Amino acid sequence: MAKEKTPVLVCWIGGNDLKAATGGLPGPILSALRAAEFARAELLCSYPRTELETYQTWLAAQTSVPLAVTQVPLTSPVDFAEIYEAADQHLRQLQSTGESLAILLSPGTAAMQAVWILLGKTRYPAIFYQSSLEQGVQQVDIPFEIAAEYVPAASEISTVSLSNIALQATPVNAAFDNIITRNKNMLLLKQQAQVLAQKLVPVLVYGETGTGKELFARAIHNAGPRSDKPFVAVNCGAIPPELIDSTLFGHKKGAFTGAIADRPGVFQQADGGTLFLDEFGELAADVQVRLLRVLQEGVCTPVGGIEQRVDVRLIAATHRNLMVEVAEGRFREDLFYRVAVGVLHLPPLRQREGDLLLLCDALLAALGQQDTSLSGKKVSPDAKNIILGHAWPGNVRELQATLVRAALWCHGDTIELQDMVGALFEIPSGTDGATAVDVAQGVDIQKLMGEFVRPYLQHALAQTAGNKTRAARLLGLKSQQTLSNWMEKYDID
Repeated sequence: MAKEKTPVLVCWIGGNDLKAATGGLPGPILSALRAAEFARAELLCSYPRTELETYQTWLAAQTSVPLAVTQVPLTSPVDFAEIYEAADQHLRQLQSTGESLAILLSPGTAAMQAVWILLGKTRYPAIFYQSSLEQGVQQVDIPFEIAAEYVPAASEISTVSLSNIALQATPVNAAFDNIITRNKNMLLLKQQAQVLAQKLVPVLVYGETGTGKELFARAIHNAGPRSDKPFVAVNCGAIPPELIDSTLFGHKKGAFTGAIADRPGVFQQADGGTLFLDEFGELAADVQVRLLRVLQEGVCTPVGGIEQRVDVRLIAATHRNLMVEVAEGRFREDLFYRVAVGVLHLPPLRQREGDLLLLCDALLAALGQQDTSLSGKKVSPDAKNIILGHAWPGNVRELQATLVRAALWCHGDTIELQDMVGALFEIPSGTDGATAVDVAQGVDIQKLMGEFVRPYLQHALAQTAGNKTRAARLLGLKSQQTLSNWMEKYDID
């Protein structure tokens, strides 16, 4: 019998991998290289070359596995078309040499993961791995098969449409009507935001990732008196420290190496309109000082230039509790109070009672408007139970991405249970659930147990197509009757 080939590991280099080079946890790639045997590692990287070289040197010192690193200059880490082209070209070259392929899904964006799954289940058969702190490195069984000649909905979608669907950017004409909700707390927030829109005061928006902070910011801008002026958005957490001043305030030609022309900063670009600073809490202390001066005096100084007067309406967003950051000395108190005039706390999706299935219908309808081949998609009752049982740590953004994947894979107009299970990514939580509950206020322990157990029961039944005996075995229960008792106790059909 011929010996099975040792596979080549293929993946993108992610942010947690780069952080590993500066100390701390090993990151998904090194963890995978230590956990399984690979002929070599083929790594794709969209980060700057300086960061890539530092990581490559560090990784080579940590493992004996041969490394091949390719830099891919993506316009955006969620540009579906560019990611697909780069991954397809790389896998095609490897397949032509007869290599056996293994794909590590964990590093990279959701768009990168979706492309790996699409290619690894169709054109370039591969085994899949994932890496997490809680469960270590595991081989993943993707629970569906797709013939390369027949990829259901995806085969009918143009590359441009697929790219737009994957990006799912906030519409530039976003209005408060785009914020879909029937939840009383969200309805109150919409009313408050509509009042703030008319007042031109600075606004601070709190919320977890994916809760719709930029959607609120654009709606406030579009409903206000500056709606015909620029709206400029910048992610403060994504700006390299050496470029922060140039990005915010601009620079003059020759101000530093690489400054080959004058470049306006985001304050100049937003002059007369609205500047949206996302991940506002990530700004370093020295940058906070310079930002405060701009807000107080209305002037900014480009790198290598002279003062310029600017007039912007500031909307800032963060997932951090800035009051805690202020108390612990990591954020300037004067800057906090300068920005926190109008404050909106956006709740996570798990706290928006009554909104989950409403959002599903709205997101699928919007998907059908973007491409007619995806119009008319519905969710089956069993698939809705999976949706209701999931925690959605990525909030609306995760729900949207999951529905896109499920709609692409499903064979007809109805997203079935297996489509939804296959589309879900279980991302380990960094929070200890036991510490997130305030026992001093009293808790319903039976309800908490039900919330924990229910999704596991549903997933096990989904994996076994409703076979209780096999599902009980997957869950470590003694018998089918025990599973039936639990299903009755926690109201699962």
